[in-house]
Amino acid sequence: MARMKFLCDAERCIECNGCVTACKQEHEVPWGVNRRRVVTINDGVPGERSISVACMHCSDAPCMAVCPVDCFYRTEQGVVLHDKDLCIGCGYCFYACPFGAPQFPQAGVFGLRGKMDKCTFCAGGPEKDGSAEEFVKYGRNRLSEGKLPACAEMCSTKALLGGDGDVIADIYRHRVMKRGAKGAEVWGWGAAYGKPEGKPAAAQPTAGAKS
Repeated sequence: MARMKFLCDAERCIECNGCVTACKQEHEVPWGVNRRRVVTINDGVPGERSISVACMHCSDAPCMAVCPVDCFYRTEQGVVLHDKDLCIGCGYCFYACPFGAPQFPQAGVFGLRGKMDKCTFCAGGPEKDGSAEEFVKYGRNRLSEGKLPACAEMCSTKALLGGDGDVIADIYRHRVMKRGAKGAEVWGWGAAYGKPEGKPAAAQPTAGAKS
């Protein structure tokens, strides 16, 4: 059985936020909640990097360890999901998660905390696959339809990869070996996408040629 994982190639991410928009559109995520976000480090200075962050569906998820009502569970494909009917909105998972994946919608004048919401790897929830109840609570179940997460499919530069962890690792390993850059060439368009191969050299003028 495949174990589903996310991987974001920082060399390819252009901070377009297409993944964020695709997620909100696909699942009709409420205002104020972002299941996925783009984080930029060293913004505006040399060495700037951007990376798309969401629930990483950890093999040893800290959110599962601290939840007092055990609302989290892991599917056969390694996707970490939660049951909103069990969630009490305590916020323990938010503080335990190193990626800030759990989100809590705020309602009312005093900001009453609601049910936790997070990335589901487009795998829905405990309700019947493809049901209206599942969509209202967790969004569209794309995995049951044989599709990958919308965020990864919509990434224009293929920086965000989602799917079988072994396949993703092979793709990233091939990219790193293909780059093989050092020094100043470690970062940049040529490093991320490779330089054009087989490009014919420019013709050189010969002696006595007419202008």
